[in-house]
Amino acid sequence: MKNIKEVLIYSGFERFWHWAQAGLILFLAFTGFEIHGAYSFLGFGDAVRYHNIAAYLLIVLIAFAIFWHLTTGEWRQYIPTTKNIAAQLEYYVFGIFRNAPHPTKKTVLCKLNPLQKLTYFSLKVFLLPATLTSGLLYMFYRYPEGGTTASLTIETLRTTAVIHTACAFALAAFLITHLYLITTGKTVTANLKAMLTGFEDLEGSCEPESGK
Repeated sequence: MKNIKEVLIYSGFERFWHWAQAGLILFLAFTGFEIHGAYSFLGFGDAVRYHNIAAYLLIVLIAFAIFWHLTTGEWRQYIPTTKNIAAQLEYYVFGIFRNAPHPTKKTVLCKLNPLQKLTYFSLKVFLLPATLTSGLLYMFYRYPEGGTTASLTIETLRTTAVIHTACAFALAAFLITHLYLITTGKTVTANLKAMLTGFEDLEGSCEPESGK
């Protein structure tokens, strides 16, 4: 018989950071696409202003999150590994549709499966920094005759805008995929409930169930 018990797996700050980051990214996407002319809701001027405010809030949130990860040691959760990654990929592509057992088991010290580690590592180390850096460069761009960032020209500004927009689409794709994967827990709402309450029913370790 499996020893299953309810465990606090997500701390209060972790849940706050998760939902606040999700809300800010969604709002940034909403205002960003309006700035690009996809629709008109707030108006261009207000969309730009609110977009910039949300960007600053996201930077502050990320700064606190970095401090929390470093002081708690939670940064270790995101170190990529190739162990069990083939089994995990096979599960998402085929096994999940055959009701196969999950190839890895979650614990407090190992919350993420191999694909999640790789995805979140890429998100934190590459995609979010690229999004924020390109956004800040675009935000603080000044025309050469009146500003301080003379190294930016109209051509480099276009490139910066394209990079920022590409990052925004990549973040949108991540959120859509993330919303789908939320439903792939033990029940459709199990993962959502865990991120709301912090508690989840856990058993076993991060070793593969299938022996792969």
